Amino acid sequence: MEYLRARRERRHALIINDPQPLASADDVWGSTTQVATIGIFLLALVAAFAIARPILLPVCAALVIAMTFAPIVKAADRHGISPWLVAGVVVGILVVAAAVMITLLAAPMIALIERAPDIAATIKRKLYVLDLPLAALRDLHNTLMPPTANSVKVEPSQMTLVAPVLAAVTPAVAQVVVFAATLFFALVGQVEVRRHLTSIFGSRDAKLRFLRIANDIEGNLASYVATVTAINVSLGAIVAAGAWLFGFENPLLLGLLTAVLNYLPYIGPACMVVILLGVGLMTFDTLGFALLPPAAFVALTTIEGHIVTPTILGHRLTLNPLVVFTAIVFWAWLWGPMGAFLAVPLSIIALVIVQHLLPADDAKLPG
Repeated sequence: MEYLRARRERRHALIINDPQPLASADDVWGSTTQVATIGIFLLALVAAFAIARPILLPVCAALVIAMTFAPIVKAADRHGISPWLVAGVVVGILVVAAAVMITLLAAPMIALIERAPDIAATIKRKLYVLDLPLAALRDLHNTLMPPTANSVKVEPSQMTLVAPVLAAVTPAVAQVVVFAATLFFALVGQVEVRRHLTSIFGSRDAKLRFLRIANDIEGNLASYVATVTAINVSLGAIVAAGAWLFGFENPLLLGLLTAVLNYLPYIGPACMVVILLGVGLMTFDTLGFALLPPAAFVALTTIEGHIVTPTILGHRLTLNPLVVFTAIVFWAWLWGPMGAFLAVPLSIIALVIVQHLLPADDAKLPG
């Protein structure tokens, strides 16, 4: 009897909580208006992000990194170390690391660019199995879009080649300055800024919620970046050792590229597979041997991405793969490569905020 009574009560609760149909057409138009308003706001926000990219990108990157290093600044402040000193050291370390990375990558990249024609010819000769499909694709393209007979080939001048480089480098230097200055002042004044932001909220519960969200964001970002950095350095060392065993030139360069690109989930490892395939084609005589390094790298990154990283990070920082990939595509489209690198940290920030503002409901929904 008790079981039947409990079953009737559950059925009655489901009937009561079952959503009812809309009463009139006004309700439909009201809901549509709300959805349209939210959609217009989101489109305007995306447009603003795209237009203000030269300023928002370095500022956003600096704020994310400042939140990542916030626990270090707080720990140093508790031990009587000035935030100005810690901020200067952090910015100096990042600048030195970027300079060292550029120095290590510059010489091998210049050598590869100088040997580009020979490398392309070697790879083309070893990928002879693709000659027939590529020829068919080229014929189809010429059939659909025939070349014009009166087209004149114009050789680009040196100034024509230099102008795009200068146009890209000049804003990049300004953005680096904005990034470094924003990072320094964000590290120095983060305690005061948090105090001012906390005073905006009226109730004590709202203040405590804001502080919990801020602390969780800083803790999760610091944990994620520290863990992923350790994993990426280890992965880069393994790839460098494997490249040396395979007899590749510049194994340290391949290990450094692996460590840097692995901050970009899915896309970074895919780029490394292509790079290792190209290096393998230049090193080995047959296509079968050239496929061994990228195949070993795929196996290594599969173990790292599906076993090592989730085990270390735990379920708290585990993001849905679809959410991560969509975020990378969106921010890469909006802000370029740096946006792709910021996609995962921004997703972690959004996840923490959603978990605090919209906690998961333990009640099971009817099937």
